[in-house]
Amino acid sequence: MAQPEQQSGYGGRRFVRMLPALMLVAGVVFDLVTPPRFTAAPMFTAAPLIAAPFFSFRATLVTGIAAVLGVLAIHFHKGTADESPAYTELLTVITVSILALVINRVITRGSERLASARVIAETAQRAVLPTPAERIGGLRIAARYEAALADAFIGGDLFAVQDTPHGVRLVVGDVRGKGLGAVEAVAVAIGAFREAAEQEATLEGVTERLERALLREARRRDTLDAVEAFTTAVLAEIPHGSGTVRLVNRGHPEPLLLHPDGALDVLEPAEAALPLGMVELGAWPDRVGEHPLPPGATLLFYTDGLSEARDAKGHFYEPAVRLAGRVFPGPGELLDELLDDVRRHTGGGSTDDMALLAVARPPAEPSAGHRTRHERSVLRPLTSRRHKGSHAP
Repeated sequence: MAQPEQQSGYGGRRFVRMLPALMLVAGVVFDLVTPPRFTAAPMFTAAPLIAAPFFSFRATLVTGIAAVLGVLAIHFHKGTADESPAYTELLTVITVSILALVINRVITRGSERLASARVIAETAQRAVLPTPAERIGGLRIAARYEAALADAFIGGDLFAVQDTPHGVRLVVGDVRGKGLGAVEAVAVAIGAFREAAEQEATLEGVTERLERALLREARRRDTLDAVEAFTTAVLAEIPHGSGTVRLVNRGHPEPLLLHPDGALDVLEPAEAALPLGMVELGAWPDRVGEHPLPPGATLLFYTDGLSEARDAKGHFYEPAVRLAGRVFPGPGELLDELLDDVRRHTGGGSTDDMALLAVARPPAEPSAGHRTRHERSVLRPLTSRRHKGSHAP
């Protein structure tokens, strides 16, 4: 589906680039085949204006000169070069050509500033939201960040993965709000997580540290947005050498567990909890949910930019339904196909940022045989909801 769209876009760009020349040719033909009282001056004046936003300064200048020469040639051919309408048309084309050069210069400087801003944004993203390594603690990792705006690189979505003495710990979250305030909150959240993940003995302790850090950041801003600030997040811990994953979910979309045979589980929390930063409305101890993570399985974490993506009819994207029954070679391929699928669902548009994180446990060695006793002893929690699908990837 993407190939026809790309061809259509290329054809449109080529037509635009040919349009100034076509306008000049059409102006000459029109003036030659019509009586003297008719004029093609609008076509000659339009040519440099069309060239200004799409061509270089030199190409726009050449288009303007060609338009002026075209007007002169037409009037000399008709023998009307010394009449007042000819002077008026010539002055109009010269004035518009100069204006087109000014417009071209303004657009060029704006594009240069935008390119500089994009470089700065990319640097800020790498500093605030670095891409995790492909392998951490024996697990395969893949992450993707899709901004809703084409020229924005980072917003309020976050992810981080860290190997610690307690196992591989990770967080995926979504800070309420946009702009610089959300980016600052993301930096605070990731910094607090990385410190707490190393120091805290339990996943509940990491969550509490994250909560306190975000509350301090909200009070520091002391604005209406700060009062209403909150962050949905899911924290996970995968102990080294273990076939389990521990989760704390604070109002975030439930992670998905994709089995190597195509089966899919939705890892729902046993008890709903408020997002981080809302302890003043109600607080209770975090409850850790434990789920099996068999060899070859992949955990998928995502923000609501994925699950709330809509098609033209307003239907939400349902990742559990779309992924059930499918098998992927690795976490990177899973995220790439997921992004392609949601783009097809929305028609290429999105109204919210999207952060995706996939964590895959390597498959069991062929000689290992059956699962370990520990993995067989872990019962699937009642809060896991299984989806089965029949379609192939």
